Formats: sequence, C-alpha cells, structure tokens
Amino acid sequence: MDIRRDKYLNDLVIRMHNGMVKVITGIRRCGKSYLLFKIFKRYLEEQGVPASHMIIIELDQWKNRKYREPEAILDYIDSLLIDDGQYYIMLDEVQMLREFEEVLNSLTHIRNADIYVTGSNSKFLSKDIITEFRGRGDEIHIYPLTFKEFMSAYDKDIYHGWAEYVVYGGLPLTVTMKTEEQKINYLTNLFKETYLRDIIERHHIEKNQELEDLVNILASAVGSLTNPSKIEMTFRSTIQSTISLNTIRQYIEYLEDAFIINKANRYNVKGRKYIGTPLKYYFEDVGLRNARLEFRQIEETHLMENIVYNELRSRGYSVDVGIVEKRKMNLEGKAEKKQLEIDFIANLGSKRYYIQSAFSMPNEEKRIQEKASLLGLKDSFKKIIIVKDIVNVTRDEEGITTMSIYDFLLKENSLEL
Repeated sequence: MDIRRDKYLNDLVIRMHNGMVKVITGIRRCGKSYLLFKIFKRYLEEQGVPASHMIIIELDQWKNRKYREPEAILDYIDSLLIDDGQYYIMLDEVQMLREFEEVLNSLTHIRNADIYVTGSNSKFLSKDIITEFRGRGDEIHIYPLTFKEFMSAYDKDIYHGWAEYVVYGGLPLTVTMKTEEQKINYLTNLFKETYLRDIIERHHIEKNQELEDLVNILASAVGSLTNPSKIEMTFRSTIQSTISLNTIRQYIEYLEDAFIINKANRYNVKGRKYIGTPLKYYFEDVGLRNARLEFRQIEETHLMENIVYNELRSRGYSVDVGIVEKRKMNLEGKAEKKQLEIDFIANLGSKRYYIQSAFSMPNEEKRIQEKASLLGLKDSFKKIIIVKDIVNVTRDEEGITTMSIYDFLLKENSLEL
C-alpha cells in the first residue's frame, strides 16, 4: 500500500544540498522511516542517483549493530566515498549511535555529502537538535496522516473514511488493519508500551501512575481551557492525589517534547497580546487520544476541533486560540467586558485566518452564536466557519465563509476558497 506524503517529500527536496543535517522528527510510528527510505529514496532514483551514492544505514537492525560505534560508522562511510560525485547519507534511528551528535557534526564536513537522519522522539527531540547542532540541524517534523493522506490509502468513500479517522486517527499502520479489534489493541498498546515507556525511561519517572492519570485528564479535556493549577485540583478532588504543581508542569512538558500533545495559547486579538493561562491542549493523533480513554469518549465535536488544529499545524501554520473582548451594557446600565472565543487563529508569514470549528449550525440561534466572535474582528483577514454538514462553500454579506470539514481537509487551497 502506497501512502502519498507529498508535502514532506517537497520539504526534503527544497532542503537538498543546504549544508545542514536534515533531521526528521515526529511521534513514533508516524512514518519517518517510510518517508526517508521509500518515498525520498524513490525520488533520488528517479533523479538518476545511482544506488552506490545512497548510503543507507538502519541502526536499529541487529546486523548493523557494529555501526553504532562512532569510529566504525565513520570508517564505513568513508570507505564508500569512492569519487567526487554527490552522496546521500541516510541514517535511521540515529539515537542508537553512540555520541551521534559528534558523528553527525563530522559528517557535515564531507564536501560532497548530503545528510538525512531520523530518530525516535524518546531520545531525539527537537530541543536536543537545537542544543546539539547549534544551527547545523534542519528539522522536518512529520505528523500522522492528514485526512487527505489517509483517504489516499483508504478504499471506501469519504464518509466511511471520516467515521474511521475520527475514531482511530492517522497513524499509518491503522489504515492497513482490517478489524476494529486490531486497531484498538494496536493503539492502546502503542501508547502504553512505547510512548509512555519512552518518557518514563528517558526521564527516570518513578510514579508511573501519576503520568498515566495526567494523560487521561488531558485526553478528557481536549478542546477545553485548562492549566496546571486546574489539573492539580482535579488530581486532588477526583483521584485524591497530592501530586505537586511543578510535577504536573514537568510531565506536560515531557508529553509535549515527545510530540504526544501540543498546546494552543490564547491571544487577545484587539489587545494584540498573549494571555498566559488557561490554554488548550490537543493530541497529535486523535486515535491515540481515544485509546487512552478506552474509546469511551468519542465526542465528535471536540475530536473535529482537534483534527482541524492538527490539519492547520501540518500545513505549517502556528495556531492560537483567539479572544475578542466586547463591551456590553448590563441590566443596571453599566458597561462590562465580555470575552468571546475564536477557536483558532492560524498564522503563516503574512497570512492569517480566523477559524471556528462549529460541527453543526442547525438553526439561526446557533449561527449567530458561532459568528459573534468573528463579527467582533475589525481587520481584513479571512473569517471561516467549518461544519460537519455537507454544504457548498459560501460567503455571506458579512464576509464570513462557511465550508464543510470535507472541503477543508481534502482541498489543498481550502482556506482560499
């Protein structure tokens, strides 16, 4: 089964020969190795690069264990550089290489070599890249499959596809699985035995249950405003735990570093400033989120919001939660401030979009509610409401565009429709 990941291939192609180490990061099982060793390798072959000039070492394979030593791998690579032609060095699971930072720095000095690596997020996080490579690492972050990528490998219609995607998410292997039992077991075990174990081992966590409880709390609160203090209160009232505020903050940071969750900060549009807390957390993959809750809380409204957030991030946008303050007269005739929320403010360079994930607008009252915060904006950036219903893309007299989730996810330039 061939899954198209054109965006990431293009990300690699435009970085070719830039003198930096191309570092492919992403949550475990999201397709890093597939991108490098199948999609990108095939591209190089189509460009006429001979096999002898593609040096591929998969360090997690037992037969390559000797190359986990710095001297051994450097000597081996040097022995393959037999002419002045362009070479492409591709290393998988590079965290298994001892002193890998120094090895990669050494490889950057080979004049006719272009370096590409993948690494497990348990020991090879974006923060490590910033620290270790000091400007010589160029990160390409890969997300699980978008809905469009998912549908490129799915053999039913988009409606059945959505029903699958909103429950089981976009980790590539789930697309190939035939039964719900397979998918449930895979996602449940993957979260516990791979993602959480990585964090526990990396950070030497002793109180495993507190970490698992925190993940469950965050999973239940997708799309809701929260903060570490609020989570601490939940621990005390619901779980009767005395976990400290600092520990909660630390564990959240570990989950973010491992690409399991992402945060969306709140931004006051009129005041042009960020608001510290509360904020929102979204899961990198909704299937993993559902697995943590044993598939018992499939609230399509919140999951659609999470999917919209992930789609925007995968397209390269930075994403905030928007706040618009409006003054309103109370019953006593006094002016009071009221805060209206915009689900997402998506920014990319000079582009900005204000987006509401509404799921449905069955009546005029709901339509007025969803439009209220958008109408409070006085700038000229595009304002969009995304609904689950099948609708034609429309723009009303107030300049607000409404489109279906299918148009948004499947059409490449959907934000410009």
